[in-house]
Amino acid sequence: MSLAPRPLVRAMLLACAALLAFSQGSPAADAATISISCSGVGQELEFCKGAAETWAKKTGNRLKVVTSPNDASERLALYQQLLSAGSDKVDVLQVDVIWPGLLGNHLLDLRPYARGAQEQHFASFIANNTSHGRLVAMPWFANAGLLFYRSDLLAKYGQPLPSTWEQLTASARQIQDGERAAGNERMWGYVWQGRAYEGLTCNALEWVASHGGGTIVEADGKISIDNARAASALNSAAAWVGGISPTAVLNYAEEESRGVFQAGHAVFMRNWPYAWALAQAAESAIRGKVGVAMLPKGGDDGRHAATLGGESLAVSKYSRHPAAAADLVLYMTSAAVQKDRALRGSFNPTIPALYQDAEILRANPFMGELVDTLRNAVARPTAVTGVRYNQVSHQFWNAAHDVLSGKASADQALARLEQSLQRLSRRGKWH
Repeated sequence: MSLAPRPLVRAMLLACAALLAFSQGSPAADAATISISCSGVGQELEFCKGAAETWAKKTGNRLKVVTSPNDASERLALYQQLLSAGSDKVDVLQVDVIWPGLLGNHLLDLRPYARGAQEQHFASFIANNTSHGRLVAMPWFANAGLLFYRSDLLAKYGQPLPSTWEQLTASARQIQDGERAAGNERMWGYVWQGRAYEGLTCNALEWVASHGGGTIVEADGKISIDNARAASALNSAAAWVGGISPTAVLNYAEEESRGVFQAGHAVFMRNWPYAWALAQAAESAIRGKVGVAMLPKGGDDGRHAATLGGESLAVSKYSRHPAAAADLVLYMTSAAVQKDRALRGSFNPTIPALYQDAEILRANPFMGELVDTLRNAVARPTAVTGVRYNQVSHQFWNAAHDVLSGKASADQALARLEQSLQRLSRRGKWH
């Protein structure tokens, strides 16, 4: 992901400086002033600011809240600019799940400060946030790919919840054909994210991993994508296009697929947990008719695989107050704060024990379906590929899109992809 244009970065830095000039109250003589950058998307800023202010009152430290750009690419560009300059203007940063490998060299190792707290979180998330043996971020809230389905239509046609992609394909076809014959000519069996962007990397990684085809680049740096199981996974998905999935799916991102599903024109949908609340909203055409489950396995010998998503909190290694900043991170990622966020904002915790909490499950019934999904979530190869991850993902989603659109066979596309990744990695040596 490239840096933002210089004028944009300058404007961001000026805004950052202006925000950092604001603080509350008079500090105690030994108090630290900690600045935290929070996303302004939805309720994130409100909850981030509220929890951070509670920590400041409890500890006697001062707090400065920096509202970073909502656009993830712009936020990453701002972080890269600040960190590359060794700036101490932001102590705590909200980081996307794919950024630890990109920013890890500039982030504090939190393991000495966590004192084992990391063991409460999903192991897949901790592994994702570990770069060269250093825990560079603590998980804050989680996402993972899920299968949404029309429970009323499965019941109508006597179809069980599919456990494999083959079963999903057959069920989607039967219900699609039946509904079209009954007059709903716009019905499709399955919608997902097929546009050539990061969302396709997430979908295609799920297909490949569920078939036992690896994770593009393995933890030891080995490039594994050119294999028969990965090719089979992509060929199966390509057969959906124009069959149980509209050809337009090749231009779908999250909202396009949700729009079709929520309008009542799809049986199954792959999406992130956010789609649950919207599907159950008062104005939704499918309210009360939706179920959520793990994504299917790639055959009886396959596995359930959902791409890990979510956000974490990290500390800049250029912070003047690393201990206080780390303490803020550990407070904000604690079970108590994560429970409050789950109850008030439906944010998915990163602590498995909270998925057994009766209050959370009453407020968010779908979260009961998430724990196994998150426990088995597949991380994108960000930690091992580091600053080259964006190039890896770009090449992977383009290869997958070529297969889905019929521009190349899976064997051809994956062979070319592996050769390209070998060159990019200097023959498997990523660092």
